[in-house]
Amino acid sequence: MELFDKTLGEISEANKEIMNETRERWDGLFKTIGGLGTLEELSIKISGMTGKVSNKIDKKAVVVMCADNGIVEEGVSSCPQDFTVKLTKTTLQGNTAISVLSKFNGADVFVVDMGLLEDIDDERVINKKVSYGTKNFLKEAAMTKDELIKAIEAGIEVADKFYAQGYDILGTGELGIGNTSTSAAIFSIISDLPVEKTCGKGAGLTEEQFEKKKKIVEAAIKLHNPDRDNILEVMETVGGYDIAGMCGMYLSAAKNRKPIVVDGFISSVAALCAIKLNENTRDFMIASHLSKEPGASALMEELGLEPMLDMKMRLGEGTGCPMTFRIIETSLYTLENMGTFADWDLKPSVLVDIR
Repeated sequence: MELFDKTLGEISEANKEIMNETRERWDGLFKTIGGLGTLEELSIKISGMTGKVSNKIDKKAVVVMCADNGIVEEGVSSCPQDFTVKLTKTTLQGNTAISVLSKFNGADVFVVDMGLLEDIDDERVINKKVSYGTKNFLKEAAMTKDELIKAIEAGIEVADKFYAQGYDILGTGELGIGNTSTSAAIFSIISDLPVEKTCGKGAGLTEEQFEKKKKIVEAAIKLHNPDRDNILEVMETVGGYDIAGMCGMYLSAAKNRKPIVVDGFISSVAALCAIKLNENTRDFMIASHLSKEPGASALMEELGLEPMLDMKMRLGEGTGCPMTFRIIETSLYTLENMGTFADWDLKPSVLVDIR
C-alpha cells in the first residue's frame, strides 16, 4: 500500500497562475476573445497540468486494461466470457477498433493483463494479473482489500512507466465481459441513483436479459450495502480489476502532472473513483466522448467534466481517446502558430469579452 499512499500524497491541484498566463496569450491572438471556445480551454487546462504555457504532444498511447468479472456467471452479458481473452488477443494483432483508431491517429496501444481468466503467451502483454478474474459479487465481495490495492498500484506503475518513457499523454481503455455491470454498480452506489438510471445493455442484451441484469446489480448492491463515502469499500465489493487499474492510471497522471484522457462509461467510473480518492485528480483529466450508456450524462455531471465528442459510441476499449488526442494536438498547435494583434499593431482592448 506504500505506492498507493505515496501517490495520493504527491497530488496537488493545477497551476492556476500558468493557466491565466495561457488564457492571456489566447486573448492576444488575432481573433475574438474566447472565439475558439473549448479549443482554447483545452490548452489552458493542459498548461495548468504541466506548468508551461507552451506544450506539445510527441508521444501518445492508449493503455487497455483487460480483466474478467465473476458476475458474468449470473448471465448479465450476452457475450461468452472467453470473449475477453479473444478480444485481448485481437487487440495485440491490431484488428480491434482501438487498434485501428490509434494507428490512424498516431498513438501506440499497450495491453495490460489485470485479471484475465487465461494467461496470454505474448511478450507484448504487460502482466499485472491480480488473480484469474474477480469473484461473483452477487455471492461475495468481488475482491479483497489487498487485491484492490494491488490492482490500483498496478495502474500507477504502468502509467508511471510510460510517462517516464516520454509519453506526453495517455488514454484509458478496458476490455472485460461484464464490466458494464461492475461500473453501473459502482456508480449507483456513489451517486445514489437507481440501477434503472445507471445500467445499460452493454455489449447487447434482449429486454428480458436487460431486466435480469438490473435486478442482479440491484440485489448485489443491497447484499453488500457498502458505505458510499468509502470508495475503496465500494470498489472492493462490486468493482473490477480493470476499473481499479484505470483508477491507478488517473492517480499517476495527477502525480506526474500529465494529461490523461477518459474514454466512455467504464473508464469514467474509474475516473470518479480516482476523484473520490483525491479530488485534485480531476484537474488532469480530459473527457473524450459522451457514451450512449444510460448513466453517461449523469456521470459526466458527477465528474465535473465536459466531453469533447458526442458520437453515440458505446464500445469502450478506449476508442474515444485517439480522436481526442487529435483535438488536443490541434489546440496546442493553434496556440503556438496563430498571429497576434501585436503583429498588426492592433489592440485587443477594443473587443468585448463575452465568455
